[in-house]
Amino acid sequence: MSTTTEGDGSMETPIRVVIVDDHQIFRTGLRAELGGELEVVGEAASVDEAVETIAALRPDAVLLDVHLPGGSGGGGAEVLQRLASEPEARATRFLALSVSDAADDVVSVIRAGARGYLTKTASGAEVTAAVVRVHGGDAVFSPRLAGFVLDAFGAGLGETAAADDELDRLSAREQEVMRMIARGYAYKEVAAELYLSIKTVETHVSNVLRKLQLSNRHELTAWALSRRLL
Repeated sequence: MSTTTEGDGSMETPIRVVIVDDHQIFRTGLRAELGGELEVVGEAASVDEAVETIAALRPDAVLLDVHLPGGSGGGGAEVLQRLASEPEARATRFLALSVSDAADDVVSVIRAGARGYLTKTASGAEVTAAVVRVHGGDAVFSPRLAGFVLDAFGAGLGETAAADDELDRLSAREQEVMRMIARGYAYKEVAAELYLSIKTVETHVSNVLRKLQLSNRHELTAWALSRRLL
């Protein structure tokens, strides 16, 4: 993980960050408050601009507002969903940063793939520390918001047997395909990795969705996350 090394005055490569928020004043203020561990390499103010910027710059982390103009109205969750099939964005970690502390907003963006959620009352030092932790693989939430996530995903923690029963419906190959699709791999990438034809992958995905009674890959990702399968 990229960190600052104290004592000898040297600095390792900082974590490259994109700020996504539709208020320029907030972006400017946040940029000025972030610590030296982070390097802001880009900004975006809408869903479409965020998708384009993140895919082009491939940042290490993204500070993502929940409510954004553009796209089909899905805000930050839509950004995550649209980038889920982009190989360039697979290594990027997302931290939601929003004025909203509504449970629906928190759960929707976490289900879409964000690794944490802070409200905009957080200080620059707190945001910096959260980005460092998210970049390192941790999940980070403002204290009050963690309860929403536990409530939303808690059922999966206590239903191991039920999850096993659901997995038993899938063949070993279908489970392989399911995990890769849920992680955001495109069909052609799954085909290349598993030495299958794209048509065969499509058939497996169709069978997985039917057996699990799901409608699309976004629901599949949420299903897999809630059962700690990724």
